[in-house]
Amino acid sequence: MANSPSAKKRAKQAEKRNSHNASLRSMVRTYIKNVVKALDAKDLAKAQEAYAKAVPVIDRMADKGILHKNKAARHKSRLNQHIKALAAA
Repeated sequence: MANSPSAKKRAKQAEKRNSHNASLRSMVRTYIKNVVKALDAKDLAKAQEAYAKAVPVIDRMADKGILHKNKAARHKSRLNQHIKALAAA
């Protein structure tokens, strides 16, 4: 447990930051899930639209450090790969 005033403040700041970052991570997952749902429904137009909305959000979270940049790139690449496969089918 934090004993000094500065340690107490840092603990409070860390808790606040942790909850904020958790909500941002949840938002990213929701955008990714929307693309996956459209892909599962085999709806190409909806999948492309959801992907277009998800990409800037994923990039923004990578810039903020919520996601690692490589993880963000991997998500975008795999989603785009699935969309291209659906378009080809």
